[in-house]
Amino acid sequence: MQHSYFDHNATTPVAPEVLATLASCLDQVYGNASSIHHFGQAARRGIEAARRQVAALIHADAAEIVFTSGGTEADNLAVLGVARAAGGTDRHVITSTIEHPAVLAACAQLEREGVGVTRLRVGSSGVVNPDDVRSALRPSTVLISVMHANNELGTIQPALEIGRIAREAGVPLHMDGVQALSKIPVDVNALGVDLYSMSGHKLYAPKGVGALYVRKGTRLAQTAFGGHQERGRRPGTENVPGAVALGAAAELAGRSLAADSERIAALRDRFENAVLGRISSAGVNGARWSRTPNTSNLYFDGLDGEALVIALDLRGFAVSTGAACSSGAIEPSHVLIAIGLDADRARASMRFSLGRGNTAAEVDALADALEASVAHLRRIAVHA
Repeated sequence: MQHSYFDHNATTPVAPEVLATLASCLDQVYGNASSIHHFGQAARRGIEAARRQVAALIHADAAEIVFTSGGTEADNLAVLGVARAAGGTDRHVITSTIEHPAVLAACAQLEREGVGVTRLRVGSSGVVNPDDVRSALRPSTVLISVMHANNELGTIQPALEIGRIAREAGVPLHMDGVQALSKIPVDVNALGVDLYSMSGHKLYAPKGVGALYVRKGTRLAQTAFGGHQERGRRPGTENVPGAVALGAAAELAGRSLAADSERIAALRDRFENAVLGRISSAGVNGARWSRTPNTSNLYFDGLDGEALVIALDLRGFAVSTGAACSSGAIEPSHVLIAIGLDADRARASMRFSLGRGNTAAEVDALADALEASVAHLRRIAVHA
């Protein structure tokens, strides 16, 4: 049985063009980028070319890109680095209740270090209210960290408005852009962000590489110690093949973003309309009007989401109940609880995230499989 993949927010397949670049680099560019000999300088050229490619995708300068091991490390470096660099005994950070665990856990660590943290609530739309950001500001606020797009709902946050508020207050702004990059246009200057997190495996590059944009002049304390790589911000021998692959993926995303987004959004809407028209007691979680083009989070009342994931997998479709980082957790999704769902509906919710490889035929087949699976599981529940 051939499986169809609808879990691109968890991870993406490596694009053929990226794979070719990666393989070539692994085979031919094996020097240490810190070495001054011929092989080291070849590696250095690869790293710096990749830095320019990533910077171009978000309209930044290459010198503002720090390569990391992924989005989680980028989030930690941003949140911990800025808050610790601020110094002083009275420090305060603003974030939201729907952030990725990498941001929430970093903020919890700051609390253990004596930093005050305000976690902004969101309504059923899954969108942060900019006025709440403004109201939460204190003289001691040293960082605002609000994601660009939510990983479970796909909801796009009011980045421009939050950026304006942060600039007016003179407070650094970090955005976790892991789920936005390659799906919607990103211009860090227009957004007014000071730090922006990225992850390779969300945009058709391999796992284990990411990047953090750090605006020139932003104070950032080290969170790891060792060598002087990445301008002293991220010590350790550089992952040259990973960075080169991320650069190739960024360049590919820049070329294909507009066409991909339009096509994938049409498929997502086709899927949702089919499901909502044919399956009772189902609906969309979060706002439908401001989402990344590939993401659909739906609830199916009376069902257990994990059981539905298994049922669909047996029919050849890979989907998820929410964030891959939290799979296996007994508790329902913190994002779905944050937007007001009760525990039962949160557990009855599914995330469908489309990608470049999906087709209309696959989407229609998924809707058919979903209708049959929901009917089957509901029959079982009635007779249990």
